[in-house]
Amino acid sequence: MRLPLLFVATALAGCAVAAPAATQANAESQRIAPDSVARRELAELPPAIRQDVRYATSNNFTGATLPGYGRPVALLRREAAAALGRVATRLGREGLGLKVFDGYRPVRATLGMVAWCERVGRTDLLDDGYIARRSRHNQGVAVDLTMIRLDTGAPLEMGTPFDTFSDAAHTANASGEVARNRQRLVAAMAAEGFVNYVNEWWHFSYPVANPVPFDLPLESW
Repeated sequence: MRLPLLFVATALAGCAVAAPAATQANAESQRIAPDSVARRELAELPPAIRQDVRYATSNNFTGATLPGYGRPVALLRREAAAALGRVATRLGREGLGLKVFDGYRPVRATLGMVAWCERVGRTDLLDDGYIARRSRHNQGVAVDLTMIRLDTGAPLEMGTPFDTFSDAAHTANASGEVARNRQRLVAAMAAEGFVNYVNEWWHFSYPVANPVPFDLPLESW
């Protein structure tokens, strides 16, 4: 999620998050894979995994739906989606499940996040690595999630909400029940090859050889 390659940010109007249309020139300069490749490489998550796709709503740090999130569906690269399904199966034996906040993120949405930071004067979030100028989410190999109890759907206590931009969200910065729950999630994800981003307890990446970014809007899926 935190690769320091530069994207060109755009201005925002009012409270809406906006990003420029992906032109062919932009696609070539940023080496964005064609939509046909995205449709081949991406997949929906197994139905046992619950979804709360925050960037398809106003319930996120920008207060608006992000560009490219016209449909609330979480996608991942096929191999990552399959691995996440195995994590869910493993946890299900213990009465636990997964709730996903975000998976594949169109490039235009990342541009919108960067533009929001610049518009509201929060470029510190870019500098501190909480918001990426180019993201593993764009490649479909990153996922943001938490653990829930299958019988009630209630999330386990993780200490902070999703997208908390502070030290409190650092995975190791916890104690007691919160620390145990975070480590339980990390261990379950690691068993299928996912690696946690240490500054965000909810963020995990899956290793895929030579991943490429996509800009396919979710409403086009």
